[in-house]
Amino acid sequence: MPKFAANLTMLFGEMPFIDRFAAAKAAGFSGVEYLFPYDFEKPALREQLQQHGLTQVLHNLPAGNWAAGERGIAILSDRVDEFRDGVHRAIDYAAALDCHQVNCLVGVAPAGADSAELNDVLVKNLRYAASALAREKIRLLIEPINTIDIPGFFLSGSEQAAQLISDVRSDNLFIQYDIYHMQIMEGDLARGLQKHLGRIAHVQLADNPGRNEPGTGEINYPFLFRHLDAIGYRGWVGCEYKPKTTTVDGLGWHAAQIFET
Repeated sequence: MPKFAANLTMLFGEMPFIDRFAAAKAAGFSGVEYLFPYDFEKPALREQLQQHGLTQVLHNLPAGNWAAGERGIAILSDRVDEFRDGVHRAIDYAAALDCHQVNCLVGVAPAGADSAELNDVLVKNLRYAASALAREKIRLLIEPINTIDIPGFFLSGSEQAAQLISDVRSDNLFIQYDIYHMQIMEGDLARGLQKHLGRIAHVQLADNPGRNEPGTGEINYPFLFRHLDAIGYRGWVGCEYKPKTTTVDGLGWHAAQIFET
């Protein structure tokens, strides 16, 4: 059975953020992930992790003005300085929280922008971030995201992510493979996971359609969990879904361990 991390942003969104750590532990999780730590003091977050015996598995680089709809700035030539500042801010938090993985949301392509130019900016930014993070022994991840939920998102497929890794030429750049997003964009999940296994440092899940918990949609999660074991995936699986009813009911699949290897 994979190691599951609770995505505090999605699973416990109705709670005050600091209370979500205890809720994740009570639900049986040993790891947590969430979008951003930057609105909170590092000691307060560290205290929650230590108090509840939780591992901070992942957080994202600063991604611009989230409330205004920005979903990353790594492709934007006029935001390079901001991106680099964000890299060092992420390192500061990751080091304090003993978090060894940071994800880069690359951003939505501006209307009419030249994709080759955006890609060039992205490669240079990823090269900078991968190098800076490597010095602190923190892995840099990139996540392909479906373009139905986020129209225009620049990185939308696993092959594109693999090509970026090749172009950046760093051994500290990996794929965050979100099963939900890749079901929408590509399908053929088992083969995709196996093909890119050597580049995948983190997996996330939600069922489709609806982005709800496993067992509510079309994805055969019992099979995929067995498959991840069989191909030798040893990383975390982040539960980044919207509970279909209540948080507690949505966690039933995990608490009851109904998907056994």
